[in-house]
Amino acid sequence: MKLNAILVEDEKLSRDILSNYLQKYCPNINLVGQAENIKEGLKLIENNNLDLVFLDVEMPYGNAFDLLDQVENRSFETIFVTAYNNYAIDALNAHASYYLMKPIEIDELIKAVNYVESIKLKENALQEKILVPITTGVQGKITIPQQDGFEILETKDIMFCKADDNYTEIYLNTNKKKVVSKTLKYFDEILADSGFARIHKSYLVNINEITKYVKGKGGSVILSNGKELSVSASRKADLLAYFK
Repeated sequence: MKLNAILVEDEKLSRDILSNYLQKYCPNINLVGQAENIKEGLKLIENNNLDLVFLDVEMPYGNAFDLLDQVENRSFETIFVTAYNNYAIDALNAHASYYLMKPIEIDELIKAVNYVESIKLKENALQEKILVPITTGVQGKITIPQQDGFEILETKDIMFCKADDNYTEIYLNTNKKKVVSKTLKYFDEILADSGFARIHKSYLVNINEITKYVKGKGGSVILSNGKELSVSASRKADLLAYFK
């Protein structure tokens, strides 16, 4: 399996070394870009469909955690590459897949890349089971996996979806909640034609459940069950377009 990857590192020599190692020892890596700072790294992340990001921790004008904080609905894995061992806990809290120390040991690099590949292979194996319409003839239904099979949901019963890192919480009008191992972006794409609007980086809402809009910089919406959800300023116009 080929993994689309970028590396974000402020030192050119370190970038060159890691790039050469990847090319020579990790044929499963497709290095699509390199960045020397947070701004360039964020641009590469936004413009590419990535599986993996190699991140130096300390960079000018911020660090790796500042970059990750700016990424909405992160679906890629991260491998931290640093000369400092005091960031391990922070990396763990940022859901890093691996923590490589400089100078990089080739065996550890291969191990880290293979570990990420195993994660992505498992995700792809599950892909067809999560939120895919059972058949093209069954309208308004999606499936979500369970340990003993899958559960069928009516899209009209979904009030809203909430991002929880690489998971999504699905709130139903029966006051039940389902947790699925997929990003909110994935749900956004699947439910795009089913009357759902992305109102915030954390929320995807069933338009039919909105009963009131409260003005503000972005404002907020109130759902039929009384739940109030924030609307980000950047998504306000798209939401209001549904009601023109």
